[in-house]
Amino acid sequence: MPAIQLNEAEVEFFAIRAQGAGGQNVNKVSNAVHLRFDIGASSLPDGLKEKLRALRDQRISSDGIVVIKAQSHRSLERNREDALLRLRELIAAAAFVPTLRRPTKPSRSAQRKRVDSKVKRGQIKQQRGRITD
Repeated sequence: MPAIQLNEAEVEFFAIRAQGAGGQNVNKVSNAVHLRFDIGASSLPDGLKEKLRALRDQRISSDGIVVIKAQSHRSLERNREDALLRLRELIAAAAFVPTLRRPTKPSRSAQRKRVDSKVKRGQIKQQRGRITD
């Protein structure tokens, strides 16, 4: 996979208040981050833009804007890094191209060995029967 360069100038960050318990600072400090990334206006290759838009991800709007909310850390900087990391992972998932499987079949000698071993095993089992003399 080629290294995709993400221009951070194309990414917008908005500081918002995080949800959940926060003690005395819950109504004062904006530690969560909303990341907005416009796929159409970005400098990504056109093929990658189409793959990103085709992803069935709830973080991508119908207009082609990626919105990621990061609020797992207590500091604004760590939440910003977390949001950027998740954006990079999303882009890497769209850029991933699986290697095609070339179907193969066993060689003729391998097929013969397999059948011979099955016949031999069958003969061993057949010899285990009652002895009638």
